[in-house]
Amino acid sequence: MGVAQRSRRWLVPVTAVAVVAGVGALGPVVADASPKLPGISAQDLLAKVQTAKVDGLSGTVRSDADLGLPAIPGAPAGSEQLTEMLSGQHTARVAFASPDKARVSVLDNQAERVWTTDGKSAWAYDSSRREAVKLTVPEHKTAKPEKAMPSYDPQAVAKRFLDAIDPTTKVEVSGTEKVAGRDAYKLRLVPKTDKTTVGSVTLAIDSKTWVPLDVTVMPRTGNNPAVEVGFSSVSFDVPAASTFTFTPPQGVKVTDKKVPSQFGPKRVAPKQVEPKQLTPKQLKPGTAKADEPTVIGEGWESVAMIRGAQTGQLTGQLTGNGPLAQLLAKAPTVSGTWGKGKVLTSKMVSALITDDGRVFVGLVTPDTLQAAAAKAPR
Repeated sequence: MGVAQRSRRWLVPVTAVAVVAGVGALGPVVADASPKLPGISAQDLLAKVQTAKVDGLSGTVRSDADLGLPAIPGAPAGSEQLTEMLSGQHTARVAFASPDKARVSVLDNQAERVWTTDGKSAWAYDSSRREAVKLTVPEHKTAKPEKAMPSYDPQAVAKRFLDAIDPTTKVEVSGTEKVAGRDAYKLRLVPKTDKTTVGSVTLAIDSKTWVPLDVTVMPRTGNNPAVEVGFSSVSFDVPAASTFTFTPPQGVKVTDKKVPSQFGPKRVAPKQVEPKQLTPKQLKPGTAKADEPTVIGEGWESVAMIRGAQTGQLTGQLTGNGPLAQLLAKAPTVSGTWGKGKVLTSKMVSALITDDGRVFVGLVTPDTLQAAAAKAPR
């Protein structure tokens, strides 16, 4: 437990708001050979992972996932990126440089999307829409790419699961493997709680830099991986500064925005979310705080809540013949002290869509989801 709480200096900033990041089996990422490496205990390997530090890296990341959860109409802008990470195959070119430079370039369906920051400004570009957004960081602040960019980084995904380590987690070294041509140890995390849908998480840890190169997540039921993200090629040389600059192509519409003072999910401990402890101003719909994702609970049992989703027609007056409408029509209706809504489940993800415009999502069982909803602000 103490080791899990140490500073994760190995993490070069670049993560997303994601409650979960999905990816499935990646044959080309991991070779068949199992290299011979010196023995190491799980505790020592975990300590090295969480105290490792690299000044930069670049490479190609492959991901593949299908967690079976559809997009939620009416969810806040940008949440489609989260849904995208939960399905399909994706390839991204990534580059990071400490402390605040990052670039992610995703090529899908002959379209390119780029997220990049040089520490002072950030760009988001979508070639299919011919649009670019420039985020300017105030002089007294530092850009935080880990809050603004999607997570196509095995280190960022690994951090999410390392953060879940608690006394209910079994940690073991389960062997060695080759990842992106590099020798790696396999660190396996097994939740002991039955409130999560995660069966195990295996991290491939580079034997030289101690940086996570690949993350594989197995569900509690079934024999096929549900989640994996990993490097197919990687270099630990620090990328040139020019890597993180961006010039919009001619004819692209550019929108200038200021970086919000705070963005990303806000974590709320269960004891902090009792209605009597929250002021009316904090609970008022439509405010900046009300629209921010809120994480309820800790470790493997954490649940994300999104307020402001337009869910009334979906849960109360369901019409239409679309895939989601049909899915919700068959979904069980549940109710409790938190209100009333519909529950969707897949092999990994559970979602609760309430009549009052809240969406709860987590790698947890439906009962755990409803328990979190009972503790959440309205």
